[in-house]
Amino acid sequence: MNPFEEKPMNIDDCIDDWCSLYPIPYNKYEVDPYTKTRIILMNGTEFESNWFSHQFSRNCNNNDLRREIALTRRIEKQQQLKIAHLKPIDENILETTISYEQLAVDLTARLALDEPDQNVKCALDFALLEDFDHLYRYSDLLDMEYGILPEKLVGCYTEIMPGRPTISHHRHPFDEIKYPINNETADSITKLHANIITAAEQQTMNYYMNIGQYYTSEIGRRLYQEIALVEEQHVSQYGSLIDPNQTWLENLLNHEYTECYLYYSCFCDEKDPYVKSIWEKFFNEEVCHLHRAAHLLEKYEGKHWQQIIPDGKFPKLLTLGPNIEYVRDVLKNTVNFTAMHESYIPVCEKPGNFDFIKYQSIVNNNVQTVPSHIVIDKYISKHGCDYRFEVAPNPVEELQNRKMDNVCVGRQPLCPGGC
Repeated sequence: MNPFEEKPMNIDDCIDDWCSLYPIPYNKYEVDPYTKTRIILMNGTEFESNWFSHQFSRNCNNNDLRREIALTRRIEKQQQLKIAHLKPIDENILETTISYEQLAVDLTARLALDEPDQNVKCALDFALLEDFDHLYRYSDLLDMEYGILPEKLVGCYTEIMPGRPTISHHRHPFDEIKYPINNETADSITKLHANIITAAEQQTMNYYMNIGQYYTSEIGRRLYQEIALVEEQHVSQYGSLIDPNQTWLENLLNHEYTECYLYYSCFCDEKDPYVKSIWEKFFNEEVCHLHRAAHLLEKYEGKHWQQIIPDGKFPKLLTLGPNIEYVRDVLKNTVNFTAMHESYIPVCEKPGNFDFIKYQSIVNNNVQTVPSHIVIDKYISKHGCDYRFEVAPNPVEELQNRKMDNVCVGRQPLCPGGC
């Protein structure tokens, strides 16, 4: 599939009335877990495109160009609103959160499995273990406060057990900035992956930042606050991978191409007929947006789209599904890694005065006040052991004990006895 070779629809036909804008929400008791994760992914993809378009407009002094991108932006906001309202009224904040973290785990794993650029793959593997642990923390909270088994929400496709403990995720901002890719030399799938994961993690950050204060318990509010800051770190890391040397119009073209790729992937992967029809509709609309972006690039910069995207044919399409063995392998081999500027190293190799140690000593100066630790401690106190869904014991021996929350893995120099 090459969207540049598709005949684009008339952009005026993309504008919806109120009846067509409001969708039929899914049934939370019957929906496939990966339908929910695709909905979250595309909600975040549309937000990223919309927000990028606003920033473009604020940095552009040509009102004719600003009008062009405003028209596309309005339609993409309609798309986002329709996707967002597929979520049903009776699905609570925390149930939705479980799907956010399942997406983070399984999307990141799938991207990493197909990623040819080692720098980008390392970034994906690194944050994968952190989102995996977030799924565990939120799952214990969900069972503790609602009596809902998260394993049912994830369809038993994704394990729920400790990853790199959340207390170990808090790093100095200097350590989140990585080497960017070069769009002129990078593989097409690498460019797509950088855009996709940045949008997905940004959506998670925004959700936690905006919804956490509405949670109904103090411990839950605190957990959302803590993990929202970790998601901000992830957005900084992934966003730093994107080529910063693109012009605004080149970047617009890449945004639209990413949307086409994702909608077509979702259409091919989707099992729900109604949701599948939405992906098909929005793919056709995005083809229109892509062609308009190519026209603007040629009109205002004199560049043909092939100078930016040499081969418009989609690479391997994205599919969402279980990744249990891959996650276990990454967990076993890198659980004690942390970031040091552009690198990832075993935490025990960090000098005692490095930024990670200093930052941890400030933020986590009293381990007993760290929300992610409190949630598990409270669950264990109530039930005798933590909540997990695992197909075998945790591949990290230090994380196998279900009667204690390990706060040393990933931050041993800060624990008594060191490594």
